[in-house]
Amino acid sequence: MRSSSVAITGLGCLCAPGNNLGECMVSLFKGDREPAPPLRFTSSHSGSYPVFEVPDDLASLNHKGISDISLTARLALAAAHEAVGDAGLDREWLRSKRVGICMGTTVGSAMNNEAFYRQYCRDEEPDMAPITRFLHSNPASVLAREFDLTGPCQTVVNACSSGTDAVGLGAFWIQSGLCDIVLAGGADELCHVTYNGFISLMITDDLPCKPFDRERKGLNLGEGAAVLVLESEECRRNRKKQARAFVLGYGASCDAYHLTAPHPQGKGLRRAIEEAMELSGSAASDLAFINAHGTGTKDNDRVEAQVLNDLFPGIPFLSTKGYTGHTLGAAGAIEAAFTVACLEEGRVPKNAGFATPDPDLPASPVQSGMAVKETVALSESLAFGGHNAVLVIGIERGLL
Repeated sequence: MRSSSVAITGLGCLCAPGNNLGECMVSLFKGDREPAPPLRFTSSHSGSYPVFEVPDDLASLNHKGISDISLTARLALAAAHEAVGDAGLDREWLRSKRVGICMGTTVGSAMNNEAFYRQYCRDEEPDMAPITRFLHSNPASVLAREFDLTGPCQTVVNACSSGTDAVGLGAFWIQSGLCDIVLAGGADELCHVTYNGFISLMITDDLPCKPFDRERKGLNLGEGAAVLVLESEECRRNRKKQARAFVLGYGASCDAYHLTAPHPQGKGLRRAIEEAMELSGSAASDLAFINAHGTGTKDNDRVEAQVLNDLFPGIPFLSTKGYTGHTLGAAGAIEAAFTVACLEEGRVPKNAGFATPDPDLPASPVQSGMAVKETVALSESLAFGGHNAVLVIGIERGLL
């Protein structure tokens, strides 16, 4: 690996397919997916739109004795505990190091206080508990308090690229010498406002989503979290810890084209990919696969398929959102964790929901699970506002 690469020594992930990364990967390779109407809230829309909910059994995860934090924060906590355990990190030892927290989110529970706002607008005196909960629930701050960390602490809110950006920024903190270790990732919960909002945009499928399929009608929303433990080479070697993978490169750009639609030629995505690949020192021939954003919307899938076909013709690509739904600010982190796991296993699952090639797309995703032998992969996110973020992730297979 290049001297600028950043080690990934621990992974934690939970979303609809499973309560930890291992469970998630079993579900993906089995092809399991069971989106259903939301259980935590109702909607006045005439149709029913399936979502990928996490079972609501995380209430026992307390933060420093305060149980009243958002589901987003509880998801982040669960993923962080798994990642820290996977990395073999001791809390006391962590406190002796320069440890940063960088977490992405979009909803972050800020929109789940409708009852409070209705009372406030009626000039009533609503209970302040929802506001207290919100103030206690910043996912980066929750993790910093949980592990008693005093390094840099940042929450990235950059629409659907937030999780990818958080990992990229965390890697930069390591490279610049600011931190020895960074807990980086993303977390988001399902929300009544976003559920109705995406339906209003007419980009939500009333059936399980079908990324890159001719009959795709839009996305399904999901929720979850993932945390990656990023570690400097000096730090991990001193504690004789083997890396699971490496962040080899990160690229980001903005189309500045449209509030919700990508640039028709994918100019921003191309720039982000090229920047990440150049920083990584990787060539197209090094890539095992590409973990695409793949929302199932008409515009996203068309633009993404075109860019990937132009830059990486013949390289397998897939979207895992058919198993998780679109988890918004958590998506990039969840998909980065899946990318590492797939590289380790030397195989990728099928693109869930894909059945019929779209003649308007120059390439189609992986239609069945397949083995891969190369050791580098791309994980990419496209976001509202025209933002694009890309990670190049690699492993050293001989060390596994």
